[in-house]
Amino acid sequence: MSTRLADRLSAARRRRFVGRTGELALFQSALTTPEPPFCVLHVFGPGGVGKTTLLREFTALSQQAEIPAHYIDARNVEPSPESFVDALRLAMGLGPRESPLQALAAPQRRVVLVDTYETFAPLDGWLREVFLPQLPEHVLVALASRNPPSPAWRADPGWQHLIRAMPLRNLSPEESRTFLIKREIPLEQHQAVLDFTRGHPLALSLVADLFDQRRSIQFEPEAAPDVVRTLLEQLVQKVPGPAHRAALEACALVRVATEPLLADLLGTPDAHDLFDWLRGLSFMESGRLGVFPHDLAREALAADLRWRNPDWYAELHRRARTYYAARFQQTDGREQERLLFDYVFLHRDNAVVRPFFDLLEGQDGGGLLTDAAREADVPALVAMVAQHEGEASARLAAHWLARQRHRVLVLRDAEQQPAGFVAMVNLQEADAADLDPAARAARQYLARHAPLRPHETATLFRFWMARSTYQAVSPCQSVIFVNMVRHYLTTPGLAFTFLPCADPDFFAPVFAYADLARLPEADFEVGGRRHGVYGHDWRVIPPLAWLALLAERETAASPQAASAPQTAEPMLVLSQSDFAAAVRDALRDFCQADALRANPLLRSRLVLERAGASGGAAERVAALQAVVKDAVESLQASPREAKWYRALHHTYLRPAPTQEAAAELLDLPFSTFRRHLTAGITRVAELLWQRELHGAAASRQ
Repeated sequence: MSTRLADRLSAARRRRFVGRTGELALFQSALTTPEPPFCVLHVFGPGGVGKTTLLREFTALSQQAEIPAHYIDARNVEPSPESFVDALRLAMGLGPRESPLQALAAPQRRVVLVDTYETFAPLDGWLREVFLPQLPEHVLVALASRNPPSPAWRADPGWQHLIRAMPLRNLSPEESRTFLIKREIPLEQHQAVLDFTRGHPLALSLVADLFDQRRSIQFEPEAAPDVVRTLLEQLVQKVPGPAHRAALEACALVRVATEPLLADLLGTPDAHDLFDWLRGLSFMESGRLGVFPHDLAREALAADLRWRNPDWYAELHRRARTYYAARFQQTDGREQERLLFDYVFLHRDNAVVRPFFDLLEGQDGGGLLTDAAREADVPALVAMVAQHEGEASARLAAHWLARQRHRVLVLRDAEQQPAGFVAMVNLQEADAADLDPAARAARQYLARHAPLRPHETATLFRFWMARSTYQAVSPCQSVIFVNMVRHYLTTPGLAFTFLPCADPDFFAPVFAYADLARLPEADFEVGGRRHGVYGHDWRVIPPLAWLALLAERETAASPQAASAPQTAEPMLVLSQSDFAAAVRDALRDFCQADALRANPLLRSRLVLERAGASGGAAERVAALQAVVKDAVESLQASPREAKWYRALHHTYLRPAPTQEAAAELLDLPFSTFRRHLTAGITRVAELLWQRELHGAAASRQ
């Protein structure tokens, strides 16, 4: 007897089936139990998650138990009572005059399976209130839909006990790997495929099909537009118009969408209707903070947009950054932390950043709350340090908790217990008794390479760790990194930060991306354990310039595509006394361009910002002359300082042959002239120093 093609298809499908053990066990128990715990099983999940495949397995289980199973694909049926009855009659193999209800009333158990039930929305009420109640209780009905049961099912006291809602999720990583092995996907390609598909069954199948066509490919989502387009067709189907497509694309790029954010991204004053439309899509999920797409839909939309319209992709990122930056300035506390998670999420597609953030898909910081350390926390925090770094470090942690506990941020779990912490030591507040090896090395580094000026501070992130995972990638580590960024953006006068790591090489890629420099001179050892240190001078690349740099890297084709803004020479941070001495030299050499080339002010913020990042030596000399001249001439506005201006003008800007000649020109005794000149030099140095500091402060706003 020959085998039917349908049987061969069914066998092939079953050989490739993986997972769903819980769902199959539930259905199996309903088949074999004399009194089933439910009459209707409502399976729901986003497009492509495997609902149809699961219904086929339900059919196979029924056939193995010799129970008739009748399958209806609702896409092929008009949503009317007559059409549904006709479709069921056909599925049961009945004649045109036979009644499906009468056939189902026979004592034999039967199964009715309805696929793509969401297309039966107009028929839902009739099925619930008229048709299904007529069935005998030994008939098991399985519905597969993109949507969960409508509220009417849940509100009906009778149906509450007779319907079982079963959400269908993606396959687990282990199940996904089993599928890839069955499809003979090369082992070295598994991780890239898993990162893209996230266990979504349809995506796994489509990627496997791609390998069937081209066995030697190296899978990359951007290089597989056909796969992405097919996924989009399944997930999005037909959108109403261009605005809806743009809304989907925007929603795919941000961590969570709200109406105001959507309006900003799309450049529209009112996004209410679009937001409501998004919320109603089967693959959109709603959370406390807004809506976000099913992860496969997000990946497919984002990959397609990057491939199809990279300019619009970059523009959406820019608009999102602008929105977050504006909101950040208007909020504080927990809301600022949430906005920074939103900002970090924009970097999730960068291959360097993603492995180091465990919360990019999360909605609320992994359930961790942050607040200042309390006295009651101290024993737990000291014990945490002892566990991971030893008793010597624990004694230092106890010291800092006693001295600067107000600068320790604690991450709390659901029971309000410390799950991790970060100690942000202010080096300016530390005295000689506080200088443990880490603080001592940091202070020495500052003295040698980046001396602090009045009103500037430096932070040493002395201890940072999670209770169970120390400094490994984890929700705690991600929350700590986000709060470090918050510290960068909100600390007045922050000049330098030091970040020690137990394993500095592990964090090298992501810290290079974030423009944190490796500082071997600041490394230290405690209790036989060596820690490598990274750092950043916020006067050289201040927060706004730093955010702009990260923005370039965010959408760059590779991490190297955007580099830190470079000047001809690195910026020089001078102490106030050194700055004043350089101003005196600049006045003395004002008319000698060659002499000015050696002046350290050429590498000050004041001059570099005036000359431009690409300015060469000649442009920086001209910029130095301009800022000095501006400062001297500003003295004319004050009657008290005008006499100082005249002394400076005739000595340096339009110099007389000698200072004595300048005094004669001004009709002043030489001693009086010298007092005016000295006062003028001091005042110009003060003005330029304030402008140097003001530039640093302004860049932080």
